Parts: sequence; C-alpha cells; structure tokens
Amino acid sequence: MIQDYLKEAESKMKKVVSKYKEELKGIRTGRASTAIVENLEVEYYGTKMPLKQLATLTTPEPNQILIQTWDSNAVKPIEKAIQEANIGANPQTEGNSIRVILPPMTEERRKEIVKQINKLAEDFRIMVRNIRRDFKDEIEKLKKEGFPEDDIKKALDQLQKITDKYIKQINDLTEEKEKEVMSI
Repeated sequence: MIQDYLKEAESKMKKVVSKYKEELKGIRTGRASTAIVENLEVEYYGTKMPLKQLATLTTPEPNQILIQTWDSNAVKPIEKAIQEANIGANPQTEGNSIRVILPPMTEERRKEIVKQINKLAEDFRIMVRNIRRDFKDEIEKLKKEGFPEDDIKKALDQLQKITDKYIKQINDLTEEKEKEVMSI
C-alpha cells in the first residue's frame, strides 16, 4: 500500500516535469523555434485550436518562423493569436503564409526572459512540493491504521528522495534554458 502511494506520487511528479519541459519549449531563445507558436490557441470557426493543427510550421532562417496555413480562412485568426501572444514580433501575411520575423533580443530582454523562466520554475517546484505534501499526509494517516512506524518513516524518506529528484530535474532544465537564452 505504501509503495502504491510512492509510485503514484512519482508518476504525478514526472508529469509535472514533463509539463515544465513543454512550457520551456514555448519560451523564446536567441534562435527561432516553431515551439514558440505551435501551441498558441487560435479561435477557428468558434473553436480554440492549437496553431500546429491549422498550419505547417518551419524555420527557414534562424530568426524567422514561417506558418503556411491549409485554409485561407485561418490566416486572420492565426495573425490575431500571434499578436495577442505578445512574443515580441509582428506577423507579416503573404497570401496563405505568415512570416514571424523575430528581432534580435537585447540584453535587457534576455534578463526579463530569465526572470520569467525562474518564476515558471518556482511554480512547477511548488507543484511538486504540493504532491509531496498530499502524499505525506496520506502516508501519515496509515500510522492510525496500525502500520509500523519504521515503515512509515522509511516511506517518508523515500518520498523526500523522489521529491528531491524531480526538483533537481526542474532546476537542471531551468539552468539549461537560462544558458540557452543568455547565449548570443
């Protein structure tokens, strides 16, 4: 039973780290990446859809994202979604294609992005800690059900080790992304 709690806690923490990786992909670095726009929500025929389901995304140049829509009716809603996303670039429409030319980032903008990354990292660390807290409470309840105190202590130690492992992964991903943003 205790092992089930630990496995479930680890599974939830793994999902948090996975979600964090996805979030980081959407943060702009020095180079253009389709990940910056691929998950933008676009209002299309009354439904919100991710941009990647409405167009082909490529990066023909290091500072440019090319969006080729499959339906000419999607051009205006995509353009609007990009402007609302505030990614620091204005879309340029050419028929069924939209070019997003990313201006070079200033040192100040890079530092802003690093702050944004650190805030995001802290939010995800808090999510992991909340999972730990919830499962710690569940494991401690087992004391009342007559589980040996040694087993509960071992389980809590294991839970802490699992938590530390995923917090470290978040920290490592954050550090990696910061280096990527700060490199010119």
